[in-house]
Amino acid sequence: MTALRSFLFAPGNHARRVEKALTLAADAVILDLEDAVAVAEKTATRPGVVSAFTRPRHSKLYVRVNALTTEWAYGDLIAIVQPGLDGIILPKVEDADQLKTADWLIRALECERGLPPGAIDVIPIIETARGITQLDRIAGAGTRVRHLAFGAGDYTLDMGMVWSRDEQELLPARIAVVTASRAAGIAPPLDTVWADLRDTDGFARSAARAAALGFQGKMCIHPDQIAVTNAAFSPDEATLAQARRVVAAFEQAERQGSASIQLDGQFIDYPIVQRARHVLAQGEP
Repeated sequence: MTALRSFLFAPGNHARRVEKALTLAADAVILDLEDAVAVAEKTATRPGVVSAFTRPRHSKLYVRVNALTTEWAYGDLIAIVQPGLDGIILPKVEDADQLKTADWLIRALECERGLPPGAIDVIPIIETARGITQLDRIAGAGTRVRHLAFGAGDYTLDMGMVWSRDEQELLPARIAVVTASRAAGIAPPLDTVWADLRDTDGFARSAARAAALGFQGKMCIHPDQIAVTNAAFSPDEATLAQARRVVAAFEQAERQGSASIQLDGQFIDYPIVQRARHVLAQGEP
């Protein structure tokens, strides 16, 4: 399975940044038609974004459209559902009906344009109080959604919170997004961006927190954040080595009829081994 750890935003109306983003080591690039594009330029930016679909790239290519409640969403979707698009980032999703509407329109466009049905991924961003309260319905809507994303900027604005450096105020929402994803049987979600580009240590801590909570990756707003993100959501060699030891020791014990052992003073049983195998799967190329 392709790793989806780092999602790098690039403003859709800035051709040089788009071109550069497609050459970088992010697992996915998001060409933005929403917050990074001024109202006066939204419609005019669409053709330039679509033209990027045919350029050489190392990553998956997504487009963040404007929210379905805006006047630009329909035109965005009509413009971008084209060959070369891997997925759509749908912001400010607050109920399952919004996803079903987007899914219906995208499916109709795929059929009309000869694209494989359901191939284009849709990642809804949960970034309001209403979105959090509707998480179970959104995650279990039965659409093409395979991942959720959490957006802290709009969420803290909506909630009247202060987005602090230690992000403790985000913990309940983050846990809710991870839990809803797991309960719905979809992939682990993507974590919010980190807005303070000067605070590289804060960003690293934020990425590590998200990885520990069960997120599979993080959205980035600067190329310097890619390597930190990829490292945070990938097991290091020491972790991989320990996982190999756990699996090997347990498999040996299992062959001898035992389903629980101690290794270096740690109790090892099936859940611990399953976690070790998951770590090894993450470390595979």
